[in-house]
Amino acid sequence: MTDHSGGEDGEASGILIPLHEARNARLDQPVRFDRRELDQILRLYGRMVAANEWRDYAIDHLTDRAVFSVFRRASEVPLFQIVKDPRLARRQGAFAVIAAGGRILKRGQELGRVLGVFDAKLKVVEA
Repeated sequence: MTDHSGGEDGEASGILIPLHEARNARLDQPVRFDRRELDQILRLYGRMVAANEWRDYAIDHLTDRAVFSVFRRASEVPLFQIVKDPRLARRQGAFAVIAAGGRILKRGQELGRVLGVFDAKLKVVEA
């Protein structure tokens, strides 16, 4: 885009930014949970704290994924990790819940469905 209306020398006043530079600048940003996703995660976290299951959490924004880790105690390894990995969005789903041993409990496209793995299941108990 150029502007020939100003100046006597006819230089262009528009600034051109190569597309690959803009794309690389965006890719250098760490992956983050957006407000809606964080709201869902923190709502679940609040329920689990009220049930005395979880006591602490940590959020990591890495270059390739975002991780929400939950702990029973801060000095231990995380009980669960809720992971957002955009590279897997078209294949297995961007969201996953991973247990302490590294086993993937649930993976999917929608965070709400993935967090459903923590919903309490009702059981019939006979006396």
